[in-house]
Amino acid sequence: MKALNQLKTFQRILGNYPAEMPLSKFLPGFYRQNKQMGSTDRKVASRLIYNYFRLGKALDNTPTEERLMVAEFLCNSQTNSFLQHFKPEWALCAGFDIGEKLKLVKTAYPAFKLTDVFPWSAGLSDGIDKDAFLKSFFIQPDLFIRVREGSETMVKGVLAKADITYKDEGSGCLALPNGTRLDALFPQQNWFEVQDYSSQQTANWFKPERWDAWWDACAASGGKSLLLHELQPDIKLVVSDIRESILDNLDGRFQNAGLIKYQKKLLDLTKNIDPELHDYAFDGIILDAPCSGSGTWGRTPEMISQFQPQKIEFFQRLQQSIAANVAKYLKPGKPLIYITCSAQKAENEDAVSFMVKQLGLKVESMQILKGYERRADTMFVARMVR
Repeated sequence: MKALNQLKTFQRILGNYPAEMPLSKFLPGFYRQNKQMGSTDRKVASRLIYNYFRLGKALDNTPTEERLMVAEFLCNSQTNSFLQHFKPEWALCAGFDIGEKLKLVKTAYPAFKLTDVFPWSAGLSDGIDKDAFLKSFFIQPDLFIRVREGSETMVKGVLAKADITYKDEGSGCLALPNGTRLDALFPQQNWFEVQDYSSQQTANWFKPERWDAWWDACAASGGKSLLLHELQPDIKLVVSDIRESILDNLDGRFQNAGLIKYQKKLLDLTKNIDPELHDYAFDGIILDAPCSGSGTWGRTPEMISQFQPQKIEFFQRLQQSIAANVAKYLKPGKPLIYITCSAQKAENEDAVSFMVKQLGLKVESMQILKGYERRADTMFVARMVR
């Protein structure tokens, strides 16, 4: 009976879920409207809906309930009551490795193709292991934090006391189980920043020097600016974004991190920004460019179903327009750090080729950060100089 109720709840969520809305925003509202659901009910419902979307476009013409069973089987390494009720023969195989599981699914559903999970895999960036990347969608990524210098012992002590398992990735980066309630464990503590492992690794390409002037052109939540500040606290920093609300939110986060001296600018980088920046020249620019975000869809698998391939061309044009406007404010011989959270070559290597051919930049280094190998986001980073 419990499994049947869980299935009905899943069907209600899926039936009410509006396209183009992140699950992370929809589910809290759904649960507020269904206060009778306890914490365990909400946890199971969230697992089912997220796992369902992890199947991507695979078995698109198969009934919803059957697709859910396939997703539950592929996404769980331990059996559960839901799988035991509806697919007891698969529940016995929950601990099999993903390759063996895929064979069982293929036997039951000959139309199943791994490449249908993410049907744009032909356009992946160079160096990405397509098979490993596709299989990674069945694994929920970890929650990563970047611990501030001097706070590691305290953070690890709190986690140990709460019996929270974690993996030390080095350089202050800890990997925690996704869903760890950090706000409950660390009320009003400023010992760390929540930031994906790959995002933290982009700092290796910055290399700022003392008293440099740097511009974080698409600042968003400010994570790259904080990395930059930790590397060199004496830089002169300008942060900009097209969204005023984002810039307002930066103040509190920067203050908690001890980043006090910076300038904020509300800029649309697709338009002429010379009136605001005509007397600026930078020793370094971070361009964390707008993109499809395909390297993060392990965290937001609903995006696979929502994505339209023509959006890649839209982001290409947007990236080129922004890069052309930004690069002109770079001092000769100084770096522009181009970053995306995309796995698509069109948004990564092709964007770099545009900047080399059309903007006269030279590539010092570029790399795909293969987050799929360590339960993290997959990203791209390139360091170019003018």
